Parts: sequence; C-alpha cells; structure tokens
Amino acid sequence: MINPTKTVGVLTSGGDCAGLNAVIGAVTRHAVDSYGWRVLGITDGTLGLTAVPRQYCELRPERLSAPLLHSGGSFLGSISHGEPGSGQQLVDRKEAFADGARKLGLDALVAIGGDGSMRILHELCSHARLPMIGIPKTIDNDVPETESAVGFASAVQVVSDALDRLQPTAASHHRVIVVETMGRSSGHIALHGGLCGGADAILVPELRMDVESLIAHIRRVFSSGRRHALIVVAEGVRAQVAGLGPYESVGTWLAQELEKRSGIEARCTSLGYLQRGGSPCAEDRRLAAIFGLRAVELLANGNTNRMVCWTKGAVLDVPLKAVITGPRKLEKNSPLLAAARGLGIWLGDDADAAVASQAAAESSTCSPPNAGSLKKSTRNPAGKPPAPPTDAEGSHARQHPGSRTPSSPTRVG
Repeated sequence: MINPTKTVGVLTSGGDCAGLNAVIGAVTRHAVDSYGWRVLGITDGTLGLTAVPRQYCELRPERLSAPLLHSGGSFLGSISHGEPGSGQQLVDRKEAFADGARKLGLDALVAIGGDGSMRILHELCSHARLPMIGIPKTIDNDVPETESAVGFASAVQVVSDALDRLQPTAASHHRVIVVETMGRSSGHIALHGGLCGGADAILVPELRMDVESLIAHIRRVFSSGRRHALIVVAEGVRAQVAGLGPYESVGTWLAQELEKRSGIEARCTSLGYLQRGGSPCAEDRRLAAIFGLRAVELLANGNTNRMVCWTKGAVLDVPLKAVITGPRKLEKNSPLLAAARGLGIWLGDDADAAVASQAAAESSTCSPPNAGSLKKSTRNPAGKPPAPPTDAEGSHARQHPGSRTPSSPTRVG
C-alpha cells in the first residue's frame, strides 16, 4: 500500500477529445474520497511541469461540477507538439520535467493520452523516476493493447450523425457525398462511423484504394434505383495519392476524381475537429469512470508503469512497454471489416495499402507523367484546371474551419 499522504499529478497530453474531463473527475474523486490523497492538475500537459513557475492547480471533488466533467476538451489544457526534441534539447527537457515533479512533490503521475503521448511520457517519467499510470484516450482508437479509448465512441457518433444529416441532401440532388474523417494511420473512425451511418463505401489507410473499382460500385448503387451514395474516407488514405500534400484533403480529391471520371456529381464534407469536440457520449463517460477508478487502484496497490485498457468486456492493465510500439491498425481479419463486406459496403482492395502508399511516394518524386499509380489531378479532360464543385446552395468541397493547416503542429496521440 502507498503512503496515505500521496501526492498524485494528473495531466492530459496530445489532441483533445470528448471525455477527458470525466477521466480527471473520476481520478480526483476516487483518490481524494477513498484514499485522502492530494491531487494536482498539471496545466497544458508536460508544459505545466517544465515551466517556471510550475503551472498546476489542486483538484478537489467538490470543485468539479457535473457540467464541467461532462463538457468537451480538457479544462487543464493539453499540448500536441510532437517529439520532445533530441540531443541537448531532449536532455534539458527531461531535466526540467524531473525538476518540476520534484518541486511539486509528486509521488506518481496519471497521464491521459494517446499512443504517442504514452511513449513520450514514459520516457520522461522513467528519467525522473516518477511512477506513472497511463489512461488511453484518442479519437483514432489506435492505442495498442486496448480495444477502446476515451473519446473514440463520441467521434464515431459525430461521423454517424453527419452521415444521417448528409443523406437527405445526397438523395435530393442525386449526388455522391464524400465524408472525410480523421485517422492518419488507421481507419477505426471511418470504419465504425461508416458502418453506423450507412455508408456505401469506406476507404481506410490499411486497404488499397482503387478508384475505378469504386466507381463501378457506385454505378451499381445508382443502377439499383437509388440515385445517391455516401462514401467515408479516412484522412490517411491521402498517402496513396501521388502528389497530394500532407495538408491537402483526400476527400476533396476523391470527390473531384469521381465526378471527372464518372460524370456523377460529387461533393466533399471534411468533419475535421468536429470529431474532437462536444459532450462525451454515454460510452465515453462509462470508460472514463472505470479507467479513472482502475488507475487509482493500481497506484494504491503499488502497481505502476502500466496502462489501463478495455479488453474483452473488462477493464485490465498492461505494461507501458507493451503500448509504446506504435499505432494500432485495423486487422485484415477484423469482424467489422467482414460485417461491412457482408452488407455490401465497398472497402477497397485487400492488398497491402503500404505498397500503394510507397508507389505513390515514389511516383511523386521520380515517376514520369502518366505513370500507373494514383495521382493528384492537375487538368480535366477539357484541358482546364478542375475547380472545386459548387452548387446553388453554396455547398462545396471547402475544408471545414477545424481542418488542419500547414501551420498546425504535429498531432500526438
């Protein structure tokens, strides 16, 4: 058992999502009410420990109201600036982090983050000899060793709701509407959201995109008597398109490509940061409660340097070293992939998408024009540069204001 006067720090790191405040509340309530510990909320992730003076606040259950705990984002603030640096910069940051933990008298740290945050914080805490418990959160649901993370269910609900709202417009104007979701390395949001929202096709980074095959599928949908279709594409599919930059919308590219090749009107909606915000759904509140409870119990029993996880209907925990292996991707034998195919949803080629991505990258740098891989279109058949599709209502393939821009920092976790 740990010392009853334990001082525990809690922080959020990486991109925000729904449910973070609920996790903070669960950790605080159980640590204070059940064990009498002191809980310090660290402001703006690791910056709160490295800044001088240190940025933190003492958390008390009576100060955490229900509306606050059920709101989106993180009231402590978060950072998503990527790697902690290298060389002397990394050494200095490690020392500043360790010094901050000592100055605040922290006996342990509860870190709420994604796979990248877990790796970085594990390195910082190991250097500081600060025991750590990780709680997985990410809308991408790509943290290894857990079937679900806080924030994922709410993001899926956003995608599903968007498809529900876009379907009548697609039907009214006999169009294909492409919905671009987040998911830089994995297609969990796109697959779950598309399946829930009745998509006709779902494109994920793990499967190879074949535009001609997709067009053939859309033609079959139209020939069946339903003159509209919904397509969901994860942002990470852009890696398969030669010449498409890291901040360009693969959804916009796909809508333009579909219209140019098939003659069917197509539009794109990029959901962007809408997937991060809003009040957490019931599932994320449930995960937040049981994850927060488990984290405190692990500390109480002297089990540290572990991450809580949800596996086969139970809350468990795994060593942090098992988590810092990189993002968890969709498995080719996923039951959800099988279910989608069984329902007639087009998913692309079973061939390894990494091959297509590598071909696109090579084509961007060294292939001559008209090479065989997918390319970003620069001219249409009439010889004019393609303009973004527009209509009388003003809906077109604009990036959502929440979409990433070249000035946006690298997202962590």
